[in-house]
Amino acid sequence: MLRTTRLVIACAAAFTVAGVASAAVPQGYPSDYQTIIDAATKEGKVVVYSTTDTKAATPLIKDFESLYPGVKVEYNDLNSTELYSRFISEQAANASGTDVIWSSAMDSTMKMATTFALTYQTPEISKLPKWAVWKDAAYGTTYEPAVFIYNKRLLAQDEIPTSHKDLAKLVAAHPDKFKNKVTTYDIEKSAVGFMLAVQDSRNDPQYFEDMKHIGAGGLVLQSSTGTMMERVSSGENLIGYNILGGYAESRAKTDPSIGVAYPTDYALVLSRVAFISKSAKNSNSAKLWLDYLLSNRGQNILANQSGLASVRDDIDGDNDVDGMTKKLGTALKPIPVDESLLDYLEQNKRLEFIKQWRSATGK
Repeated sequence: MLRTTRLVIACAAAFTVAGVASAAVPQGYPSDYQTIIDAATKEGKVVVYSTTDTKAATPLIKDFESLYPGVKVEYNDLNSTELYSRFISEQAANASGTDVIWSSAMDSTMKMATTFALTYQTPEISKLPKWAVWKDAAYGTTYEPAVFIYNKRLLAQDEIPTSHKDLAKLVAAHPDKFKNKVTTYDIEKSAVGFMLAVQDSRNDPQYFEDMKHIGAGGLVLQSSTGTMMERVSSGENLIGYNILGGYAESRAKTDPSIGVAYPTDYALVLSRVAFISKSAKNSNSAKLWLDYLLSNRGQNILANQSGLASVRDDIDGDNDVDGMTKKLGTALKPIPVDESLLDYLEQNKRLEFIKQWRSATGK
């Protein structure tokens, strides 16, 4: 019986290896890409640390594993602070816990990438915007405008904000109605929230003045998007801002209480940044995953099944750069994947910004 079991396992392993080895080199890729596929087969898995919800990532994982059946995805869904702390701790200990980082906290991800990213030029590079590529090492993978959400049952049509200035004026004009009814990220607890606040201040000369008006109504701070959407849906809060558009649109499809409004003065566009770790144990599998994530096939799934807008402009439907540009035009302000993201990560500068923000908001 033992001998038979060993034979079955050996045959299964041979079948798996053969299945991956026979995977076709994607159209337009260099012919020697087959060596990466073959090497990934021997590695057998790719480990990913990510802030993207498992629910959103599952369609990608399933399709990737069907394309490369011998390479399993070990997916770790972490919040941005946990991801950063775990990865940095592993690097300090010369431990290799992950192969790929994929995070919505663009600034802290860039901080990791500047020291720990493997230089790798994806064959998909010509299909990406220049602002989404940093030194052939870190790549923006999505195109997600930050939006307002609101309670459709409790907010009149003429109260829906269409700009950041509108929101400030609305709260200032109706302090009783909006007292403790507007929610956003706690920028000290949320890496994404901090980054978006910094980018707001760069795009709006009156940012801190507007925050005073919004804060005067009693701003409600949260550390997660999910909590903000729950509270707006229930009516505990009426408006949320700097919510990632992909999550907001996905929730609005199934929640009749949630409305989504895109700011027309400027709309910050976040892009989840991915890079391969220099210390990756499964570097070839990591290359397969990164290339797949940026490919037309992967980006179509990202846009049309995961609900996260594509960083490409050749995707089916309108949930991509082209579709968003038709909707919002020059109001779109993509946050570039580059060293400018590091400006406010210097400790004194970060603390000073948080102090100024809390002074303006009264928090």
